[in-house]
Amino acid sequence: MGEGMSRLRILLLAPFVDPDAVSMPYVAYAHAAALAELHDVTLVIGAPVEGNVRRAQGGFHAIEVVRTPSLERIYDWFLRKIFKYNFDTQILTAFGYPFFLAFEWAAWRQLRSRIFAHEYDVVLRLLPVTAVLPSPFAFLLRKGPIPFVIGPINGGLPWPQGFSQLESQKEWVSGLRNLYRYLPFSRSTYRDAAAIITASSQTYSEFATYREKLFFVPENGVSRSMLESNPDRPKANDKLELIFVGGLVPRKACDLALRGAALLLRDGLARFTVVGDGPERSRLEQLVTTLGIAKAVSFCGWVGHKEVLSRLRASDVLVFPSLRDFGGGVVFEALALGIVPVVVDFGGPGDIIYPEIGYKVPLTNESDIVAQIEKALAELAGNRSLLGRLQRQAVVYARERLTWDAKAQDTTRILEWVLKRGPKPELLPPKLLATGLAALPSATSPYAKSPASG
Repeated sequence: MGEGMSRLRILLLAPFVDPDAVSMPYVAYAHAAALAELHDVTLVIGAPVEGNVRRAQGGFHAIEVVRTPSLERIYDWFLRKIFKYNFDTQILTAFGYPFFLAFEWAAWRQLRSRIFAHEYDVVLRLLPVTAVLPSPFAFLLRKGPIPFVIGPINGGLPWPQGFSQLESQKEWVSGLRNLYRYLPFSRSTYRDAAAIITASSQTYSEFATYREKLFFVPENGVSRSMLESNPDRPKANDKLELIFVGGLVPRKACDLALRGAALLLRDGLARFTVVGDGPERSRLEQLVTTLGIAKAVSFCGWVGHKEVLSRLRASDVLVFPSLRDFGGGVVFEALALGIVPVVVDFGGPGDIIYPEIGYKVPLTNESDIVAQIEKALAELAGNRSLLGRLQRQAVVYARERLTWDAKAQDTTRILEWVLKRGPKPELLPPKLLATGLAALPSATSPYAKSPASG
C-alpha cells in the first residue's frame, strides 16, 4: 500500500464481474482483485457469476451475492434468443437498463442495514462501465451515511464521418444516446456522486461540468506477472515483425494496417501476423492478394490468450489502427511486452500512447492514415536503435503506470480524497496534461441538466 494510505472498507458493485470471461467482466475483476490487495473489499455480484468468482479466490473480504432469479432467466433468454450472445451492440446496453436498475435496488435492500450500521466506508460502482446506465445508489446515499463513487466509466465516443469501415457498424440506436439523460436516476447519479472516475478523455470531456470531482483512470491494465515474465527482447533481425491483434470487424480497420505495411512487405523488409477472426477475414485475405503481399502475411485465426502473448513477444510493432475503440486492451499488453504500438489518435489507444513509446496517427481519412502508418513503419524499419529505445521505454511506462496495481493505487487516492483522508490527486487524461482543464470543450454534460426524476 502506498505511503499514507489506510485500509478502507469498500462496498464494490460489479454484477457481472467474471475472472473467466473477456473484455469488461475480466477487466473489472482484475481491478477489483487489485483493490482487494489494498483494502477490505466486499464484492457485490450477481448469481450467474458466483461460481467463477469464488473459484478464483481473489482475496476479497466478503462476496455478497444478489439473487434475482426471475429477472436472470428473462435476461438470459433474450441474450440467447434475440441477441445471439452479441455483446458488441448498443441495443443490448439499452435493453439492460431495467435489469441493472433492478439489481442495484435488490442490492440496496440486501445491504441497506449494514450500510447504515457503518460496516463500509464507501460504495464504489465498477460495473456497468457505460456512462448511460445510471445508479440509484447515488440518490439513496445523497444524505449519507457514506459516499458513493462511480467509475471508471466510458462511452460517448462519436462515430467518425467518412470511413467506409464504420458505415455498416453504426447502429440506429446510437442516434438516441442522449435520450438516456431522461431516464430515472440519470441526473442524480453524477450530481450526487462524491467522485466520478472516467476511463477516456472523451468521457472526461463529456462530464466537464463536474470537473471539481472528475478523475481519469485507464479502463484496462496489465499484470505484474506479465512484466516479470517478459524476457530480454532478442536482437532485431533483418525483417520488422508486425502484428495486428483483434476481431476482424470493420471498425478495427485491419485493412488500413495491411495497406500501411504493404510497401515494406512487398520489399521483403517486414512480416505481418494477423491474430483474430471475424466476418472481415475473407475480404482481408483477398486484400493481401490484391496488394501482392500474401507471402508476407499470416492469418492465425482465434488463439488462446497465452498464444496471443507468445505471438506478441515475437513481434516488434503492433499495428492497431482501430477507428473506434474505447479501451484497447491489446495496446496495454503490447507496451508491457516491449512492443511499439502504432495506433489512431482516437478513443482509448490515443489516450495512452505518446511519442516516447509509440506512434499515434491523426484521425483524418483513410488514405492519410495509411500514409502515416507507412511513414511510421518505414522509420522503425530504417532505425533499429529508435525501435529498441521505444521498446525499452514502453516497458518502463507499463510498469509505472499501466499495471492493475497502479490502477488500484490511483483509485485509492481518489477514495482517500473523498473520505477526507488525503489530498486531491491530479489525475487528468494524458491528452489534457499539457494544456490543463482549459482544453476541455465548453459544452456542459447533458447529465447536469436532465429533468429526469431522482
